[in-house]
Amino acid sequence: MLSDRFGRSIDYLRVSVTDRCDLRCTYCMPKDFKGFEPPPDWLSFEEIGRVVGAFARLGTRRVRLTGGEPLTRRGLPQLAASLAALPGVADLSLSTNATRLARHALALRAAGVTRLNVSLDALDREAMCSITGRDSLPSILEGLAAAREAGFDPIKINMVAMRGVNDSQIDAMVEFCIAQRFMLRLIEVMPMGATGQDSSFMDLAPVQRRLQLRFGLRPQALELGGGPARYLCTPDGAVSIGFITPLSQHFCATCNRVRLSVDGTLYLCLGQEEKFELRPLLRGGASDAQLEQAIRAAIELKPEQHDFGRQPEKIIRFMSQTGG
Repeated sequence: MLSDRFGRSIDYLRVSVTDRCDLRCTYCMPKDFKGFEPPPDWLSFEEIGRVVGAFARLGTRRVRLTGGEPLTRRGLPQLAASLAALPGVADLSLSTNATRLARHALALRAAGVTRLNVSLDALDREAMCSITGRDSLPSILEGLAAAREAGFDPIKINMVAMRGVNDSQIDAMVEFCIAQRFMLRLIEVMPMGATGQDSSFMDLAPVQRRLQLRFGLRPQALELGGGPARYLCTPDGAVSIGFITPLSQHFCATCNRVRLSVDGTLYLCLGQEEKFELRPLLRGGASDAQLEQAIRAAIELKPEQHDFGRQPEKIIRFMSQTGG
């Protein structure tokens, strides 16, 4: 098993297939941002497969495809199929804003993607337009319906909670997810880049207590998905509500993931600058053994924890550049 110097097992790799997105969510990417990686610097599908295969041989079992918006990259179902077939990959999932999901849901399911995380920050159409920069809600709801029809289960809804922006929408989102049997995760905004640092941080601890009382939520006994969310569930156990709290109650001691950006940079922590460039090795003729050795060396760089609490202005790269 791949472990870092603090004894944490690294069994989760998030793979960004693009830094492009068809939305401009206020906490993720500036409205007029143009500093995208040029396509020649993107890892090819073959190169991504080599990296994922190396991680799998080292014990990493969970892989998530992210972006930007991963469905803006042409041929994504073909990449998913090749990754799902790799020995050792036990769980292949996808993070998406769902604007293009209606046309790809069946192909993704057939390719071996089993779980979806869908970004949905409000159920009010005007609020979503303000947050995402376009009238996105109808296409997202259409994508969710198509995902359900294609047989995805679970479908997780990710809502970034922001004070004065969408906090009035939280209860409605809980009701929606209970009615639709979607798993909901409420997420504290992270101060990454000017966009994240300018967003209205909201401590989720009081929100959790209030929702527990209103909806009768109780502690969730099962481990769900290997991620950082702490879950409660409805009284009948049918729907789970998770809380991801990187600032108010960080989870660094159990962090089990690293992120591969579209240009082959391995980021070891969202809130630190440690990184390792894999693209030169991939394009320089490195063997599989050398690639595995480089990954082991990179994991040794993983820091003990982020500095969001002490230095919220530290990370100037945007979330879309790191990989969701």
